[in-house]
Amino acid sequence: MTQQMTSPEHIEYVLRLGDNALILGQRLSEWCGHAPVLEEDMALANMSLDLIGQARMLLTHAGRLEGRGRDEDQLAFLRTEPNYRNLTLCELPNQDFGRTMVRNFLYSSFQKLLWERLMTSSDAELAAIAAKSIKEARYHAQHSGDWVIRLGDGTADSHARAQGALDYLWPYTAEFFATTPVDDAVAAAGVGPVWSELETAWEALVMPVLAEATLTVPARTPFRSYGKFGRHSEHMGHLLAEMQIMQRTYPGAQW
Repeated sequence: MTQQMTSPEHIEYVLRLGDNALILGQRLSEWCGHAPVLEEDMALANMSLDLIGQARMLLTHAGRLEGRGRDEDQLAFLRTEPNYRNLTLCELPNQDFGRTMVRNFLYSSFQKLLWERLMTSSDAELAAIAAKSIKEARYHAQHSGDWVIRLGDGTADSHARAQGALDYLWPYTAEFFATTPVDDAVAAAGVGPVWSELETAWEALVMPVLAEATLTVPARTPFRSYGKFGRHSEHMGHLLAEMQIMQRTYPGAQW
C-alpha cells in the first residue's frame, strides 16, 4: 500500500464522503411511514438505503485506510459530533416534503459530478465505490429534480413551500465548494478532485431545473457553514443521539 493511501488527508476525504451518505441517509429514513403518498414513501426509503449502503462501503474503506481496527459500525456510531465531516446541508431537518426534495436535488446533483470524477481515482477501492454509487446518484437527482419542477411550478402553496426551501437551503450549498487543505492534498495524490472545481458544472446542472420550476435563486451572502470541518449545526447532536442510542447503551451488542 502506498503512502498516499494512508495519509490523514486521504482518510478524512473518504470519511467526509461516508459521513455525507450516513447522515443524509439517516435524515431520509425519518420519512418512512410519513411520506405524502405510498410511492414516495417507498422511494425515499429506498434512497435512504442507497445512502446507507454507500456509507457502509466508504466507512469500511476509511477504517482500513486508518489501520486502527475501527469498522463501519464503530465509525458510524461511536464518534463524537466534532469528528463527523459531513456537509451541514445533510444534517438539517427535513421540515416538509418540499424541503426534502430541494435538498435531495441540490446534494445529489453535486454528488453525481463528484462520483464521476472519483471513478478515475488512484484509490482503486474508492473508484469502485464511485462506479456503483453514481448510478444511484443519477436516479436521486432525476427523482428529486422532477419533484422540484412539479412543486415549484405547481400550486401557489407548493410554489411557496419550494421557494422557501430553496431560500433556506441555498446558503448551505456554499460549503460544497469551500476550499480545504485536505482537498488540495488529495487532488495532488490523484485520489479525488478539489470540490471547488465542481461549482461551475454544478450550477450548469441545477440552474435550468430551478428556472423550469419558476424558482428564484437567492443571491450569495457571506454566510458559511462548516460541517465538513467538524463544526456542526444545533441539529446534529439531536440526530446523533437518536442514531447512536443502541450502540451507546449496549456497546458491542450483536444480534
